[in-house]
Amino acid sequence: MNQASTQPAIGFIGLGIMGASMASRLAAAGYPLHVYNRTRAKAEPLIEAGAHWHATPQALAAVSDVIFTIVGTPDDVRALYLGDDGLINHARSDAVLVDMTTSSPQLAEELAAHAKARGVHMLDAPVSGGDIGAREGRLSIMVGGSSEALARVEPMLRCLGTTIALQGGPGAGQHAKLCNQIVIASTMLGVCEGLAYAQSAGLDAHTVLSTIGGGAAGGFQLNNLGPRIANGDFAPGFFIEHFIKDMRIAHEEAGHMGRELPGLELVRGLYQKLSEEGYARNGTQALFKLYES
Repeated sequence: MNQASTQPAIGFIGLGIMGASMASRLAAAGYPLHVYNRTRAKAEPLIEAGAHWHATPQALAAVSDVIFTIVGTPDDVRALYLGDDGLINHARSDAVLVDMTTSSPQLAEELAAHAKARGVHMLDAPVSGGDIGAREGRLSIMVGGSSEALARVEPMLRCLGTTIALQGGPGAGQHAKLCNQIVIASTMLGVCEGLAYAQSAGLDAHTVLSTIGGGAAGGFQLNNLGPRIANGDFAPGFFIEHFIKDMRIAHEEAGHMGRELPGLELVRGLYQKLSEEGYARNGTQALFKLYES
C-alpha cells in the first residue's frame, strides 16, 4: 500500500500567495490533496501535479478528513463555513477544520461552537512568515482550539511551519495573530523611517541594512523587507489591503478590551492613505512610498 493511501485526505481552500505554497508543501509530503479556489486558474499548477479539483467547497468537504482554509476577510470565512451550504454542515463527521485566515476572534469562537454541535472539530490557526515562510515551510502557526484536534493535524502543520503553539481555546489563535500584526505595524514604520533617514543622509541603503541587521535593530521586517525597499521592489508578499483589514480587527478587539493602541492607529492611518492612493495590492513594504513623496 503506498503512502498516499494511508494518509488522511486533505482539502485546501484558498490558493493565493500563501495558500498555493502551503498546499504544495502538503502535497509534496504525500497527502492526498483536494483543492478549491474561486478562481480555478490559480489551482492549475496543483491540479497538474496531481491534486483533485472540486467545483464547490461542499464537494471538497465530502471527501476530506481535514480541511485547511486561508481566504481574505472575516466575511469570506463566515460565508465559507456557515449556513446551509457551509463547510461545517457538509464536513464529514469527526473531520478537523482549520481556518488559517487572519480573522475575528469572536467569529472563531462562533465557528467552533457550530462545529461542536455538528460533531466536527474546529481550529483557528493563523500564520505569520509571509510568502517566504510559506514557500520554505517556516511559518509560525498560532492555534486556538482543543489540544486533541491540534494533535491530529500537527504532522500536517509541521509541513508548513517550524513554530506551532496552542494559544488557548477557540479564538486564542486569532488573538495571538493580532498581537503579531500590532508589532509588525510599528516595526514596519521604523524600517521605513530608518531607510528614509539613510537616504537623506546620502548613505548606501544596502550597506546600512547589512550593518544594522546584525545588531539590535535586526528582525524579519528589516532583514527581509528592508532589501526589497532598497531595491524599489514593492511586489506583495502580503497585500496592503489585507494588512489594513488585520489592523481594523485589532483596533476593534482593543476597543472591546478598553485599550488604546496609538502606534497601531498611526500606522493604520498611513496605510489607509497609501491604499487610497492606489497601492492596496502592493506589499506592506510599500509604506516607504509615503516617504519618497
